[in-house]
Amino acid sequence: MSALHGGGTVHQRLQEMGVIEGATVEVVRIAPFGDPIEILVQGYHLSLRKAEAALVELES
Repeated sequence: MSALHGGGTVHQRLQEMGVIEGATVEVVRIAPFGDPIEILVQGYHLSLRKAEAALVELES
């Protein structure tokens, strides 16, 4: 992961769950209507809403 945008409680909650700069993040699956999005981060699965996932900037 290259950056985590935004601020406030959502930003803090994502950091507490391991979504931090430099962490390896893999998109596992996306629900049929795009919400939620399941990612693999720090060895565990995490489901994020579209709005939360939009804060995570990935590099390929």
